[in-house]
Amino acid sequence: MTAKSTPADADTALAEAAAAGHHAAFDTLVRRHTPMMFRVALRITGSPAEAEDVVQEAWLSAWRSLPAFRQESRVSTWLYRVVTNGALAQLRRHRPTVPLHEAAGETAGTTPERQVVDAEQVDAVLRAIARLDVSQRVPLVLRELEGLSYEEVAEILEVGVPALRSRLRRARVALLGQVRERP
Repeated sequence: MTAKSTPADADTALAEAAAAGHHAAFDTLVRRHTPMMFRVALRITGSPAEAEDVVQEAWLSAWRSLPAFRQESRVSTWLYRVVTNGALAQLRRHRPTVPLHEAAGETAGTTPERQVVDAEQVDAVLRAIARLDVSQRVPLVLRELEGLSYEEVAEILEVGVPALRSRLRRARVALLGQVRERP
């Protein structure tokens, strides 16, 4: 009886092949994980142009670091860390001056008026997230918007789960305060 292969197993095999110099394996990893990396970078930096730069730099860093990747975590967790660190470095180099803009998706069966209200509410929350302190914004993006577990976020940020929970609590309180203050 053979065990089913998971996406994590496939990523591990691709990472091993890429580390051995197989460019097609690395290309597959890039295609598979770039959308997630871009979302994270965009939500942290607040700028599509900066997010694209962060993702490009993250992939360059990943390519260079791949031979040293010890597979102590999943490939996707490692890539979250690489892109998060890159986005944080980008913020340190240049503070964002443009709030995060992301259009709300069309929802089937709703009126145009409801879609406008929904889009405004989503935009207000995303703008509020972009105004959070980076120490609050990053864990909130990874946990609530990317859906990572507490353990995964703690590993990416290299903090303990109790410290992460504390950061997330402060982030949620600050976010709620900002949304309530909205004009």
